[in-house]
Amino acid sequence: MAESYILFDIPGSDEPIDRRFLESVGQRVLVCHGPEHGELCPILAGKNCPLAEGAHGIVFEFDLDRPQHRAILKKYRKVLRSDLPIRVVATREQAIEHADLLRGLRIVDHRPVAGDLDALASEVEASDSFV
Repeated sequence: MAESYILFDIPGSDEPIDRRFLESVGQRVLVCHGPEHGELCPILAGKNCPLAEGAHGIVFEFDLDRPQHRAILKKYRKVLRSDLPIRVVATREQAIEHADLLRGLRIVDHRPVAGDLDALASEVEASDSFV
């Protein structure tokens, strides 16, 4: 089996708040900052996205107010395995407005911290044991 990792989709140059926490509990962390300005995300261009496709868990922090970011999440739901643990950072207003897109996903209304990520790491480990 390929090495397990959690993918953080974070815009710009931000980094996961508690990356070190995840790494301390044995989870590898990779970060995608999205496409360069003016470029289309490969997953939306109909190309493979090895980062997303190889992830054993995803933290999606892209802005759901942006149509391209919603399209990325929608595509994830279509092409990635249905039991992939995904956390979506969304405001309460976004969660209501995009309820159909977010149905069945775990939503957090703040940047995930150690407690949130510990639960995600446990889901990833449990999921990995069945793959």
